[in-house]
Amino acid sequence: MIAVRRAIEELLTRVFRSRVGIALALAVVVVGIIGTTRLVVGAGEPGSGLSNRPEQPITTVHPTVGDDGLIDERAPTPVTAPGAATPEQVADEFVTAWKGRPGMTAAAWHAGLRPLATPALAEQLAEVDPVEVPTGEVAGTVTVTARSERVVEARVPFDTGRLRLELVAPDGRWRVDAVDWEQA
Repeated sequence: MIAVRRAIEELLTRVFRSRVGIALALAVVVVGIIGTTRLVVGAGEPGSGLSNRPEQPITTVHPTVGDDGLIDERAPTPVTAPGAATPEQVADEFVTAWKGRPGMTAAAWHAGLRPLATPALAEQLAEVDPVEVPTGEVAGTVTVTARSERVVEARVPFDTGRLRLELVAPDGRWRVDAVDWEQA
């Protein structure tokens, strides 16, 4: 009993007063807590938790499309059905219809846009008042950037801003699917 008492006194007076002793004591406490937690909760399955990775790669491109690398030297070429208008022509026609004419009714404005727009966009524009549509004078030519064979972006500079159109052609016939106005 006296030996145990002297060992405890020795531990408290010499070991715990040094940095190494305190570090060792903390390490024993941390290992004890982790060990106890693992015994109570269980080690779990390997691969479970946040480090769980999928068994197969995640693909976002159809395997038949080809190279899906980040850098593609080839620019996509928009595909247009035979006899159909090109994306540039559709964008020009849409801009003309978008600007409208003085004294034009809302119904006539919508009727001019409808054949150039997708059904979804035509529905979104149904509630739009053409008087409140931002326009101005066209200040340059339409710039078309192909995103894929079936999606292009057209930018039309106006003196008051820039009209950005997204055109899609799922069947080779180009239609405007989205409209955005960038204020100058």
